Amino acid sequence: MTNPPQAGSSRRTALKRIAATAAAAATAPLIGTVDPARAADAAAQQIGAAAWETLIDGNSFASRAALESEWNYLYPWGSDHNGTARMYASSTDNNHCYLSPAGVLNLKATRITWNEGNSSKDPYLPIHYHSAAVHAKNQVLVSDRYPNWEIRGEFQAPSARGTWPAFWITGANSWPPESDILEYKGDNRNWFNTYDGAWENTLVAVSSPGSWHEYRIWMTKTSGTDVQIHYYLDGAWKGAHTGSNFVGKTMNIIINLQMEGASGSSGPAGDTYYKARNVYVGRTNNG
Repeated sequence: MTNPPQAGSSRRTALKRIAATAAAAATAPLIGTVDPARAADAAAQQIGAAAWETLIDGNSFASRAALESEWNYLYPWGSDHNGTARMYASSTDNNHCYLSPAGVLNLKATRITWNEGNSSKDPYLPIHYHSAAVHAKNQVLVSDRYPNWEIRGEFQAPSARGTWPAFWITGANSWPPESDILEYKGDNRNWFNTYDGAWENTLVAVSSPGSWHEYRIWMTKTSGTDVQIHYYLDGAWKGAHTGSNFVGKTMNIIINLQMEGASGSSGPAGDTYYKARNVYVGRTNNG
């Protein structure tokens, strides 16, 4: 795990930490013409002036106790969402959400053969699978006090037709906001998405999504209402989006394995697996 800059870190350490962000700033049209060295300077000074805090340290899947200290089961709103999978995970139900080996979260979707009715969420699709989701107990809130956030993790994601894994943040009390850090919809393209009332998408073809890859965002407050979100795959910058009206909106962090819906149908007849490790969440704290 890469260590974030700490209060009192050297200028060189801070510059290394935000070099990718500065490079993105130099190339992203929405930022305009930016001197990378000056962007790095400004970011280093900003981060150096604040304390860095780690909310989820990358070890939350080391044991069931660690999992349950940092994560809740299901979606924040319950068991159903916009696909054909219903989430079934709890402290006593390890069939669809379990740790193996230690340090790796496994979410498993299994096709059912009986009628379980329809999802309670729009578009109210028939339930064809039992699967699992978790959401972090810590929430994301961009503000003057917490202007910079890093969220990342390593994943082995299914990409077959009818599989719909995701690692995302979304409004706890309203929608939008939403940022999709990982989302596959039935093929090998990851959808980096930002939703603030309109969608902004960066699609990236990924070689072997079922192998371990790191997905990451760096989100920073740019005005009293807006953020800029930089998206990375395996340490390489892939795009920058503006999130209008994200500031001051509490957001949940979710890992889930949904099925069918936007990823197509019919989905797999056998079990589908989605694995996560080294999930990290940190932020600057201006006190």
